[in-house]
Amino acid sequence: MSEITNFRGETSSVSDSDQIDTSVSALIARVGERVRRARERKGISRRVLSEQSGVSPRYLAQLESGEGNISIGLLQRVAIALDHRIEWLTGEEDPWTSDAMRVGDLFSSSSVATQQKVMSLLSPEPEANQRAGRICLVGLRGAGKSTLGAMAGQALGLPFVELNSEIEAQSGMPVDEVMALYGQEGYRKLEAQAISRITATHDSLILAAAGGVVGEPETYNSLLTGFHTIWIKASPDEHMSRVRAQGDERPMAGNPEAMEQLRSILTSREALYGKALAQLDTSGQEVEETLAGLVDLIRDRGFLG
Repeated sequence: MSEITNFRGETSSVSDSDQIDTSVSALIARVGERVRRARERKGISRRVLSEQSGVSPRYLAQLESGEGNISIGLLQRVAIALDHRIEWLTGEEDPWTSDAMRVGDLFSSSSVATQQKVMSLLSPEPEANQRAGRICLVGLRGAGKSTLGAMAGQALGLPFVELNSEIEAQSGMPVDEVMALYGQEGYRKLEAQAISRITATHDSLILAAAGGVVGEPETYNSLLTGFHTIWIKASPDEHMSRVRAQGDERPMAGNPEAMEQLRSILTSREALYGKALAQLDTSGQEVEETLAGLVDLIRDRGFLG
């Protein structure tokens, strides 16, 4: 068994290698069976599917028999040729019989008003009750989450917690060392555990999350469900200047394309950050002005109950 959670002696284990192998084998078999069924429903031969997807008949035969460990790129070709989504071929839910998948498709294509009604019906308790007085600030590094969070906490009489500091306390080492030793996956596990622990132990607080938390769907959903989330926004130029003002030159060091990369990251995450309940733009504002705006937003939206 391998350990990954708490590096001070409190450990939890990842699945045994044989369990992982069994899971992988089940996935390969499931993909093969789904491809075969989809091809038969479409009424085409393996040869025709080969011509349409660019995947050889021999490889398709191995795939359908559960013996072909196909790459994501080739599987996407097969999915397109079958007029399927790739997740229909890989997911545990059967795309032809799953009510959950059908509901999901209907939900994603419905209006915002309908989605809100559905969520209110499915939620075991009102969302406001689930979030209590917990507030989470999300956004890219340099937006001002830590500065504003600490100041707003003092103004409102709430504890302020930085998620990375909680991870460091849990692991007993700096975040950089966690990443170096256990990689992105290890860090994400600790991040999810830290959020669960904070949710369980705090009814009211202000939490500043790392900018990349939105990249892990399950973890981000737990934040959206358990916290009143606020996207702290800023322009790319201000993101960069604030980081450098803190004495951190790493974003620009030896990387002339750093600003363009920052713009790209911000653009790619806008839709995810936009899921937050509220937004606060800090661009061109002094800290005191932004703080007043944040405190007013929290009070006006009733985030403290």
